[in-house]
Amino acid sequence: MPDSAHPRVVVREIVRETDDACSVVLEAPDGVDFSYQPGQFLTLRLPTGNGLVGRCYSLCSSPHVDGELRIAVKRVREGIASNWINEALEVGAEIECLPPSGVFVPKSFDENLLLFAGGSGITPVLSILKSALAVGTGQVVLVYANEHENSVIFADRLRELAEANTDRLHVIHWLVSVQGLPSRALLRAFIAPYSSYTAFVCGPSPFMETVTHALRDCDMPPTRIHIERFQTFAEDPFDIPTTAAAVEDGGETARLTVDLDGETHEYDWPRQTKLLDFLLAQGLKAPYSCRQGACSACACILDEGEVKMLTNEILEQEDIDEGYVLGCQSLPVTDTVKIRYS
Repeated sequence: MPDSAHPRVVVREIVRETDDACSVVLEAPDGVDFSYQPGQFLTLRLPTGNGLVGRCYSLCSSPHVDGELRIAVKRVREGIASNWINEALEVGAEIECLPPSGVFVPKSFDENLLLFAGGSGITPVLSILKSALAVGTGQVVLVYANEHENSVIFADRLRELAEANTDRLHVIHWLVSVQGLPSRALLRAFIAPYSSYTAFVCGPSPFMETVTHALRDCDMPPTRIHIERFQTFAEDPFDIPTTAAAVEDGGETARLTVDLDGETHEYDWPRQTKLLDFLLAQGLKAPYSCRQGACSACACILDEGEVKMLTNEILEQEDIDEGYVLGCQSLPVTDTVKIRYS
């Protein structure tokens, strides 16, 4: 594997969870901060037979319970990365990895949680569930949908947790082979008693769409509905720009002020260069992960001026109202822009 400025994690264990899914225990490199919050993910660069590919995988481990980093990966039909992990990945392998990221994280584990997972969507949900039981006081309800009984990832672990927390955890398995696909009407009837809870939803897109509609039918406000989406990268998130886009004489720029890691920087920002690309080209360690507007790792606060986001698949309107923008998708609109990384 070629040299890289990115840290590498080491594969310490691979566990076959079902016929189509495995979990992978990873060891973080010494001296690199890999602390994380429940519900976050890792971005890996995998040396598959089709070349290097970048993918995001949620952590199913909990920082409050587990002393390890663990992801779970289910095969996807024609999925280059998921099939390679399940077939070719070996213990001892070193893999380029970006630090944990993501906003699919409860603000409080003392609130009541209504969790929906479909298939491998259980991965971040399990991290949240274990953390809530370990450090929180709220009730936890999990609805977990799978094709059939043998496709239930972490079935034994979920049973153990339910038996050990009968007063707080209620696990409901939805098997499509038995009950059919979850419908909006059936979900709405189930959700009604829990409409005051905070919902977290992860799974295949049709499943998440159906669940989200049912939650809204029960008048659950958008601020209490959290959805985790992952998409295949259009670009390599590890391909860091080394130079900013060239600006011809007389080319338009905006005056940029950036507060990052306790330091203030000022630049002439080319109007056709995305903020993240420009900052990385200046040698600044601005946070990022997917670089395509789908994960929020690059989110920063706009203190002055206006920017245009080319793509936004993660920030809600309330986030935008608070001043958050995605650095990987932002172009300057006004002549002066001030950005702050919190």
